[in-house]
Amino acid sequence: MQLLLVTILPSIFIILYFVQSDRFKEPPKEIIKVFFYGILITIPAYILNTYLSQIWMETELTEGLISSFFTAAPVEEGLKLSVLYFLVYKMKDFNEPIDGIVYGVSASLGFATLENLYYVYLLADYYQTSSMYLAVVRSFSAIPAHAVFGVFMGYFFMKYAFIKKGDNLIFAFLVPFTLHGCYNLFVTSNFIVALALIFISWIVALRLFSGLKRKQKRKRKEHEKKIFIY
Repeated sequence: MQLLLVTILPSIFIILYFVQSDRFKEPPKEIIKVFFYGILITIPAYILNTYLSQIWMETELTEGLISSFFTAAPVEEGLKLSVLYFLVYKMKDFNEPIDGIVYGVSASLGFATLENLYYVYLLADYYQTSSMYLAVVRSFSAIPAHAVFGVFMGYFFMKYAFIKKGDNLIFAFLVPFTLHGCYNLFVTSNFIVALALIFISWIVALRLFSGLKRKQKRKRKEHEKKIFIY
């Protein structure tokens, strides 16, 4: 039970932070739905990642830039973006900028939660370590990484949805894809650099999120002022 909690609670806590920071809270059922779809996309991600890994093995390109940027990174970030585009975009509750980040993080951490369970319960022996050690390490690395990928994806997807500029949809994929590829490149070769990358990314992501919260606060004050006047 303790191992299960260490494996899944980091994702839950991060989602709750973003959900509770939203002054106009999203319906819990919508958050759960997006989180669930994030879980579902692990299935096609696993199939595609396995297929691409076999291709790189056959071409002897299993190390370095190729394997880091052209296996998990494009597949996983592309599938996460599909959840936002085909599901969240149509939701009536997706109606203000900050929602993009809330739903982006929810989809990303739905994926990360099941992936984490897979690593902790099935791959600990492969990595020659204990399941608990792997769960703790990933709670400070892979889970925050997927979360911050979701922040950037949600931020640019929000700009695409509300500003209607197509290049923002490209950035909604390109930015998390690039961060994911860099993380994959460093996580096995220089773990400290990988952690530093995620730390710096979080600083930038939280500044973006804080900016949206300030705008939301001003919007609410203006709304309350109009109600008072009328």
